[in-house]
Amino acid sequence: MMSNNFGYLDLILLAMIAGFIILRLRNILGRRTGHEEKVYSNFSEQKFGEFKKDVKTETKKFQTEFNTKEKKDFLKGAEIAYETIINSFAKGDQKTLKDLLTSEMRNNFKSAIEERKSKNIKSELTFIGVKSSVIEKFDKTAEALFFTVKFVSEIISVKKDKDNKIIDGDPNKITTVIDRWKFTRKISSSNPNWYLAEIKTN
Repeated sequence: MMSNNFGYLDLILLAMIAGFIILRLRNILGRRTGHEEKVYSNFSEQKFGEFKKDVKTETKKFQTEFNTKEKKDFLKGAEIAYETIINSFAKGDQKTLKDLLTSEMRNNFKSAIEERKSKNIKSELTFIGVKSSVIEKFDKTAEALFFTVKFVSEIISVKKDKDNKIIDGDPNKITTVIDRWKFTRKISSSNPNWYLAEIKTN
């Protein structure tokens, strides 16, 4: 097993450097190596969850190289996580939420679920679907990567009291919701999963 300081991306970067040298030699000597396409495809085929180590050049590469399949793959996973988290919160399913949230967010969700239970409030939610999702921001620290995703979704949300009377929401009304969720993962971790770290609602 590779160390955290020398993972897939390191190998890819080395391969890209080697590919660049080969291309330069090809231009100078007029020789075909047959490796240029392979080097690029190996880089572009890396899954978004394996984007393990960030340097300044990689931030720029994200804006260019990671602008098609990798972004689509990430957003597809983010939309699944978004729907799963919303439905799990409505159901009070902390077991499912545990694997999708940072420790701080788990505590926040747990407190909200327990408060709802203590007030005998029942949450009923119908998730219609995600209308759109887009990566708005990419950040990094020395320890972690962060992606902020804007979701526009449609839901039907109702809250009922202990007597099953509606106290909030309309079971016949579809509401458009705009959320900005920040996902994170540790750079040094071998775990490719991303976790919800922050929620902003407009």
